Amino acid sequence: MKRAPQFKRTMLASAILLLAAQTAYAQTSTDDSAKANEQTVVVLGSRSVAKTALDTSAPVGLIGLKDLQTAGPLELGKLLQTLDPSFNFSTTFISDGTDSIRPATLRSLGPDQVLVLVNGKRRHQQALVNVQQTIGRGSAGTDINAIPLGAIHHIEVLRDGAAAQYGSDAIAGVINIVLKSNVGETSLSGQLGTTSEGDGDLYSASANRGFALGENGGYINLTLEGRKRGETNRAGPDSLRVNPPRVTQHIGDSNTKDGYFWWNGALPIDKESEFYAFGGVSKRKSDSYGFFRSAGDDRTVQSVYPNGFLPQIRTDINDASFAFGYRRDLPGDWKTDVSINYGASELKFHESNSLNVSYWYEPKPGGGIYADSPREADTGTLKFSQLTFNADVKGPVKVGGGEVFVATGFEYRQDNYQIVAGDPVSYQYGRTNNPAIAIKAPSGGTAASGIQGFPGYTPATAVDSGRHNIALFLDTETKPVDNLTLAGAVRYEKYSDFGSTVTGKLSGRFDPTKEVGFRASLSTGFRAPSVQQEFYSSVSTNLNNGVLTETLTARQGSAVTQAFGIKPLKEETSTNGSMGVVLRPAKNMSLTADVYEIKIKDRIVFSSEIAPEAGGGPIANILKPLGVGQAQFFTNAVDTRTRGLDIVAEHTSKFDASTLVLSGQLGFNKTEVTKRHSTSSVLTGEQLFDKSQVTLIEHGQPRKHHVVAADYTAGAWNINTRANYYGEVYAENFSPLQKWDARWLVDATVRYGFSKKTFLSVGVNNAFNQLPNEWTNGGDFPKLGFTRCWETCPIGVNGRSFYVRADTAF
Repeated sequence: MKRAPQFKRTMLASAILLLAAQTAYAQTSTDDSAKANEQTVVVLGSRSVAKTALDTSAPVGLIGLKDLQTAGPLELGKLLQTLDPSFNFSTTFISDGTDSIRPATLRSLGPDQVLVLVNGKRRHQQALVNVQQTIGRGSAGTDINAIPLGAIHHIEVLRDGAAAQYGSDAIAGVINIVLKSNVGETSLSGQLGTTSEGDGDLYSASANRGFALGENGGYINLTLEGRKRGETNRAGPDSLRVNPPRVTQHIGDSNTKDGYFWWNGALPIDKESEFYAFGGVSKRKSDSYGFFRSAGDDRTVQSVYPNGFLPQIRTDINDASFAFGYRRDLPGDWKTDVSINYGASELKFHESNSLNVSYWYEPKPGGGIYADSPREADTGTLKFSQLTFNADVKGPVKVGGGEVFVATGFEYRQDNYQIVAGDPVSYQYGRTNNPAIAIKAPSGGTAASGIQGFPGYTPATAVDSGRHNIALFLDTETKPVDNLTLAGAVRYEKYSDFGSTVTGKLSGRFDPTKEVGFRASLSTGFRAPSVQQEFYSSVSTNLNNGVLTETLTARQGSAVTQAFGIKPLKEETSTNGSMGVVLRPAKNMSLTADVYEIKIKDRIVFSSEIAPEAGGGPIANILKPLGVGQAQFFTNAVDTRTRGLDIVAEHTSKFDASTLVLSGQLGFNKTEVTKRHSTSSVLTGEQLFDKSQVTLIEHGQPRKHHVVAADYTAGAWNINTRANYYGEVYAENFSPLQKWDARWLVDATVRYGFSKKTFLSVGVNNAFNQLPNEWTNGGDFPKLGFTRCWETCPIGVNGRSFYVRADTAF
């Protein structure tokens, strides 16, 4: 019954937007301001000549430099979520490394089902695999926050399947981040912020400078950026583990320190050719927390932590990329581009404010116990690297009386994944790691092994392995008549580990008049299993009914997966169809609407925890001889279908001394798990992927996300107001099914220009302090201090925040 008011509010917002647009249209002067705004072109989605965003055969969103400066968030992920309703950047906490590298998704699919490009070149993935109960569970997407805002000129978002054009991962779409290339100007930016609770203090500074190289258009553009953010904590009292109740958990953002250095450059060789290079390095440090260990828990040594303790997890994230290439104009309007692109992601874990209980209670030769344990340790390192070589050529070919634009090329890519074991104390059971030695806690039970919080990676899970693949593509586009564009693409890829695949795409654009256009596309796609999914594993030794056993995240081909009959990972395959209309009723107004459907077969997921039957059974018969208490693994276990509708409207009004831009983006999206299946004769699809995991995929991300904005400029003043609507989400892994209601979040910025290049901005994000509704469905987690959301948290828990920003250029 509550859905009707939400639907009414959404339609009311749409009506207000259109009414305001029509009112402003009646007052608009007939100048070329809107036309000038339309001239921003995009290269994403087609390899032919650049087009305006309204002339493409598939929906492409544009985020410009002013949007980047006035939106408020300084994290690229949060900024994209604020500006583009198809993008989601869910907030996480108490999720190990996922607290530091949060999942970024497009069209409510997985983080690894969206391809990220920088200057049109493939961006490498992150080393972290999301194995906690969060959005993107089981995936390793792109660390979007490794790219500083100060280096970005604009962002293009292709909302269409494009695997046939760009390769693996482009099932949901493609994000292309275009770096700055301006010269002869220094840009400085600084921002201070805090929350209405007085925490989460934010300090940021950015400098950008472009230098000319030679006299023929060469340039080098450099960006240096730094940021420090304080922690926030919205945990409630813990009434279950401590008496009297007090706050024991940390639920909110962590302390972070981020530093970036990026560059973008080109050097002409002659009038027809140039070398180019771009890339950057980022170093980030983050402090997050695990679960509280109470004083009476066997995982606590009371003489060390008489009131219990909260393990602290520090992550050091290092990211580096470098692309180098050569472009040349050939005869007949043909062009060639040859490039090498290298990227690496590294995540180091360090545990502190903790200890290894088995070290403490380990019997000492000669009697007694050691009564000693390190309080901190390195718990391991994850590393991912990618090397890509591309050789492309494109140009027009005369066919009969017409012309076909042709692009073709070759790609070689090599991926490598590495897990480095942590310090011995981080994972060992006693100093000898011998399970035959009886180490007892004061309660008489077996002492827990490894350091508390985030147990270290062991030598048994360490790996250094990879794979390579080659690809050939052919991309064509033609205009048989002036108002009709037809395009097609086909791509062949062969992988060293699972074989080959062929994908294709057809798209078209028909414009019967200048005011009306129709577009459609139909494509097949694929996503190769990442090397992270193929080679990741972890082992932790835990108590299982009083017996020391191993809990295993098993990689493919292991004894556990073979025993269950789980086949090695294969590629996901998809079909993607979309249809849309583009309306331009006036020079200063546009409206687009696109419907789409994405079907994914054999989607790679992280299984539920497979535990033995209490009274014995086939699962227990497999796990017991292997000494495994419970297991989980990656598997092609589900098929999904995603349907959606995107509506985008914009209107620009020019008055005598002011300009008003009204925009609205309405996103409707629904993902369903259509089938659960298993290759195992022991496990059913429902056991492999239980109901709580289905809920996470189907309802973990908002099915509605709308952005309505107004931007008003009068002389030196600019006022920008933006409202984001996030639909309801659900979760049920840690408690009975819980619904978190939909919310409107309103951001506002006032900017004053002292000159054309110097601005001072004051802003508020989440002006009305909207928070997720309280966790009230029962279970223990609300009693632990989880008063708001956890698994699925699109709007976060921080509430209102304020900031002041200064920008200048000279």
